[in-house]
Amino acid sequence: MNSYGALVAPDTLRIERVLPGPIERVWEYLTDSDKRSTWLAAGIMELKAGGHVEHRFNNNDLTQDDDLPPPKYSHCQDEQLLLGEITACKPPHLLSYIWNKGSSEESEVCFELTTKGKDVALTLTHRRLNSRAETLSVAAGWHAHLDILIAQLNDAVPPGFWRNHTRLETEYDQRLANV
Repeated sequence: MNSYGALVAPDTLRIERVLPGPIERVWEYLTDSDKRSTWLAAGIMELKAGGHVEHRFNNNDLTQDDDLPPPKYSHCQDEQLLLGEITACKPPHLLSYIWNKGSSEESEVCFELTTKGKDVALTLTHRRLNSRAETLSVAAGWHAHLDILIAQLNDAVPPGFWRNHTRLETEYDQRLANV
C-alpha cells in the first residue's frame, strides 16, 4: 500500500493506511477528544448525524524536537479552532463530517475503518477541496497527522509535525504536478 494520498477526483484526496487494531481502539483515536488530541486536535464531537464537531488544533504541541511552522503557516503557531458537523456516523466503521464549516474552505472528511485480521484498514477521503493550494496543504496535513497516529498506536516517537509537513507538502507538489 502506497502511503501517499492520491487524487481520486479533481477535488477529492484519498489516503489509505493499515493501523494496528483492534478497530474499537482506532475508533476511539478518531472520536475521543483526549486520544484525538495526541495526533490531530482536541474538541467535542457529537457522534450522530447533525452533531457538532470542534477541533482545537495545537500542531506545535503534537511532537517534540520540531521546527517552527513555515511562514505561510505562522498563523498556526497558536491554537486554531475548526468547526464541523457530522454527516454520517456508524461506529466503529464510518465517521464523516463537514470540515471547516461556514468558511470559504468548507469541505468534507470521511474516515472508513475495516477490520483486517488484527489490523484495521483506514480509508480517509477528503472531498470538496477548492484549490491546488488547499489540496497540497490538506494532503501534507493528513499525511503528517496520520504518521503521528500510527506512531501513537505503536507506542513510538512520531516525527516532528512541521518538519514532516513541510517535506510532505513539497513532495505532494511534485506528485500532484500533472493533476
